[in-house]
Amino acid sequence: MNVTIDKNSGYCFGVEFAIQMAEDELAHEPTLYCLGDIVHNRMEVERLHQQGLRIIEREQLQNLHDCKVLIRAHGEPPETYELALRNNLELIDASCPVVLKLQNRVKHAFDSTTRQNGQIVIYGQPGHAEVTGLNGQTGNRSIIVMTEADLDQIDFARPVTLFSQTTKSTAGFYHMKALIEQRIAAAGGSLDAFDANDSICRQVSNREPALRKFAVDYDVVLFVSGRKSSNGKALFSVVNQTNPRSYFIENEQELDETWLQGTHSVGICGATSTPMWLMQRVADRVAQIAESLPV
Repeated sequence: MNVTIDKNSGYCFGVEFAIQMAEDELAHEPTLYCLGDIVHNRMEVERLHQQGLRIIEREQLQNLHDCKVLIRAHGEPPETYELALRNNLELIDASCPVVLKLQNRVKHAFDSTTRQNGQIVIYGQPGHAEVTGLNGQTGNRSIIVMTEADLDQIDFARPVTLFSQTTKSTAGFYHMKALIEQRIAAAGGSLDAFDANDSICRQVSNREPALRKFAVDYDVVLFVSGRKSSNGKALFSVVNQTNPRSYFIENEQELDETWLQGTHSVGICGATSTPMWLMQRVADRVAQIAESLPV
């Protein structure tokens, strides 16, 4: 059986940078706090926990004083930095540069459009860490949309500025853009007052066409990702549309041997939050199962 790991899968720059910063700190610190999961992958979180990384929630941050806290790649709203100053917390800021740039764009657009009675709309997952950080740039006054029903929150007679969470599907963003344009026209508004910004990370969006090419080359595709990963859900959808014999798994223990029966080739790929070592572990398990299957 031919088993191949997609060389283009695995961590994006932002996640890789955050994990490297955590490991560098843990090399000389017994414990390092991290605000939220450092990456939406349970296996990697468990690995770093063994090294001393402790995940905390926002409520716990309130009670921390005089220690170090890692800010993950997703970025944080302004109030997190204000709290850090009050509690004498040293922030190890691993915010992705792409996310930081987008935060600045959202803040600038909010300051500008507020004077024109406009609205900031963010295409993203409500409650997602990155979206929370982006919303914070508007004083939590942006409108978060994921579905067509969410568009009912928008006043289409007023100016609208649209941004996207960096890890969302490109097709999903442009579908949402088209729906907003239709709503503006139906409300008798002007499209001149609609500013749509494709703020999806190109390192992420470029993986969609690459995964389509990868998925067609194999009888079965195993997509490895944490179930919390927004990017994982979006990319698996691309893979599954291309190859119906695609399966979403978190780790090698979720492999079903029946998927591999009568199979000559298996492709293994993953999200931008999937470590290469985990995909290798899946590949090793596939090879082990292949040896036990009848020829």
